Amino acid sequence: MAPELQILIINGVLMAYAYLWAYPALTEKTLSAIMTRDVAISVAALCLAGGLFWGTGTSFSLILLETNWLWFTIVTLFAMETPLFFWFVRKYGIDLNDLD
Repeated sequence: MAPELQILIINGVLMAYAYLWAYPALTEKTLSAIMTRDVAISVAALCLAGGLFWGTGTSFSLILLETNWLWFTIVTLFAMETPLFFWFVRKYGIDLNDLD
């Protein structure tokens, strides 16, 4: 399996967990609550990717450039999460100006 695909699967599974179970299960759906849990999910993605590729020298293709596992994970996680985040905010009517 291609290394890019491995990281995309990790990110996809974590995003599915976040937006289909963890975030909808919040009793109070606020921007602060989502951000707190998102940090933990992002750290989990980085730990899993790091566990697989840290120190291996594997390069990852981001279409226009080659990068390492860290930047590939961050960029693809951001790209996958952005549309999910805005969908979730719209669905639950979360105010983006209210951090509490």
